[in-house]
Amino acid sequence: MKKRILMFVLAMTTVVAAHAQGPRLGIRAGANLSNLSGDLTDDSRFNNKLGYHAGITANFPISADNFFSIQPELLYSNKGFKNNPEDFDRNGTRITREGSVNFNYLELPLLARINAGPLYFEAGPQASYLLGIRDNTEQTPLISTGDRISPDGMNRFELGYAAGIGFGMPNGISAGVRYTSGFNRILNDNNNNSTTYFDGDLRNARHSVFMFTLGFAFGGR
Repeated sequence: MKKRILMFVLAMTTVVAAHAQGPRLGIRAGANLSNLSGDLTDDSRFNNKLGYHAGITANFPISADNFFSIQPELLYSNKGFKNNPEDFDRNGTRITREGSVNFNYLELPLLARINAGPLYFEAGPQASYLLGIRDNTEQTPLISTGDRISPDGMNRFELGYAAGIGFGMPNGISAGVRYTSGFNRILNDNNNNSTTYFDGDLRNARHSVFMFTLGFAFGGR
């Protein structure tokens, strides 16, 4: 009988230890409110654009009480900007332009996370890879919508940072707000003086994104 009790206690201790120290996998998805930042030639030209993000997470507790942990994530993120509606003359023709430009990234944030009761705070570096660009700008009398923009001349790899705050529940559901931005410019150095991209307005541009995100960690706290 004592042996059975000892084995039961040992088994329960092992389960609890594994739950406290092992990684917790999860999923995350939500909305992006994105625009451009930096030394823009005409920042009034760019408006906030709604996008989305979705992906997987893993949380690795560092302290036994899960007060401090490391959380890498792998996300697909749609960001960019909306063109402020504008009219202008080109060679005697009146041009109207309006629409949005979408940048699609694969992102890997590596976040240090502090759990202070139901609140959590997170911050850390983020690496991003540009998958593609789509221009949904409508221009009349010339109509150009849904065109793919070549990523040549763009920085395919972006190094940036992420920081946020949120609320987590014991059942593993969380909701938060996160801000991300890049350290490097959208255009690479070889293309820094080019006027190909929006008349040169992007030469010093960086991404700026507010993320409103929902997550679920399997197993809860």
